[in-house]
Amino acid sequence: MDSEKKKILVLYNHLEETDEYLALRNVDPASLDFTPEYSIAVATAEEEYAAIVEALAREGFEARAVNLKDDFDLLCRLAAEHPPDAIFNLVEFFHNDLNHEGAVAGLFDLFGIPYTGAPPLCLSLCRRKGLTKQLLVQNGISTPRFYILKRPIIRPDHGLDYPLIIKPSRQDGSAGVDKHSVVRDYAELLHRVDRMFAAFHPPILVEEFIEGDELHVSVIGNDPPEVLPIIDFNFEELPEDHPHLITYDIKWNPLSPAYHKVHSICPADLLPETEERVKREAVRAYQATGCRDYARVDMRLAEDGTPYVLEVNPNPDLTEGVSFMESAEAAGFGFSETLGRIVGFALGRKGEK
Repeated sequence: MDSEKKKILVLYNHLEETDEYLALRNVDPASLDFTPEYSIAVATAEEEYAAIVEALAREGFEARAVNLKDDFDLLCRLAAEHPPDAIFNLVEFFHNDLNHEGAVAGLFDLFGIPYTGAPPLCLSLCRRKGLTKQLLVQNGISTPRFYILKRPIIRPDHGLDYPLIIKPSRQDGSAGVDKHSVVRDYAELLHRVDRMFAAFHPPILVEEFIEGDELHVSVIGNDPPEVLPIIDFNFEELPEDHPHLITYDIKWNPLSPAYHKVHSICPADLLPETEERVKREAVRAYQATGCRDYARVDMRLAEDGTPYVLEVNPNPDLTEGVSFMESAEAAGFGFSETLGRIVGFALGRKGEK
């Protein structure tokens, strides 16, 4: 690194006046009707962004965080008047539209500012689960068989094998996925399809549910990409009527009993040949979708050892100790070191154009 500190702008877009996690600080765990295993005092978004700034400072960068708050003029001023050496891109939407995630990255390209993570095409592609799955199929990468529904109509002879899982096709973060998402007959399928169309804009994804392990496979770097230790999930403490999958509550809701019943295992205890196959498919999915710098590939591992790619997540959550960072830490990389590596990838592209 040059003797002069590189200026890094940690950019995000957060609109809520109060963070829902802040309210959890007032909840007494003893008041719940279950005993939480994990803390319910989850870090707020502001605290997570501040942690990234502090970590980058420890790596020798001059970092600051800015909340765009949907202000396009502010976005342009930041890029044009005092451009940083690189942008740590944490913007996931603009004007309340998830599809604008790629457009924001495209603006950085127009201003010629290097930024962390995926380029616009990758961000736009992976936001569309059906299109991503078609690309995976065309590249010979295993993914569960599926249908994309634009209307709440599906015939009894749809050709897919039960059980099936139904979820929104253009959401992320397990939005719309709960304990009722997996269906085992046509009546349940029709009911769930109706629920999804009532709650989310189409299209809706219907795919075969792979009974087996759920894996998070994190990838870092570009030339070549490196697969970090794999995460498996232990679902054994869930109630019998709860399918073994990561739901929205398990991922995000500390007041849900299920949040405290699923435990990550890292590194996953896989047969060596299975682990190599999983890693190989993760890299193939990472490259086929155009990921860059870092991503997380979510998979289901069938009983016969076949890894099925569910989706590819460019620019995944970087919260310390969660999924991507848990894998990085298992590989021996600290939180700040990992963030520094990601920034380094972006700085390495400076001047390429």
